[in-house]
Amino acid sequence: MGTRHLLRTVVMQSLYQWDFNKESKEKFFLILKENLKEFASNTEDKNFPIDLGEGVMEHLKEIDELIRTYAPAWPIEQITIVDRNILRIGIYELKFDPAIPSKVAINEAIEMAKAFGGESSGRFINGVLGAIYKDMQRKGEIKKIDLEAPQKESRKEEEKEKKKEGEEETG
Repeated sequence: MGTRHLLRTVVMQSLYQWDFNKESKEKFFLILKENLKEFASNTEDKNFPIDLGEGVMEHLKEIDELIRTYAPAWPIEQITIVDRNILRIGIYELKFDPAIPSKVAINEAIEMAKAFGGESSGRFINGVLGAIYKDMQRKGEIKKIDLEAPQKESRKEEEKEKKKEGEEETG
């Protein structure tokens, strides 16, 4: 498990605990710090989970409204606590975190749903985040990092082609 995946998991577990106990937002950060100490004390990227938790809390109303909009058949209170909080992380990273590529946000959320959610959680999370992403594309709300990512891939492919051509000439 990658470090960031582990840290996202700790944030999700902290959100779960906070949500289950219906605690104040301030209490969430105490829960997160405790869980980081217990489950991720040896990780160096200490800012990532704090920034992620702060981002989710800062945008909580907007995020929950997006859940209501994109999962209209499921009142937010009826979505399992695990799925609800995975969606909160996924939507935050997808819509509000400029440093996380959209596909990474979606894939990480799906992986957490498969690991911690129910049988259909992965499909549910994918459906909601996929619909949000399609609307973002349609509205031209593309993150700068998403525009840069394909260029990096193209450069890698060009380098492979050049290397292949060089091997053919020498071989």
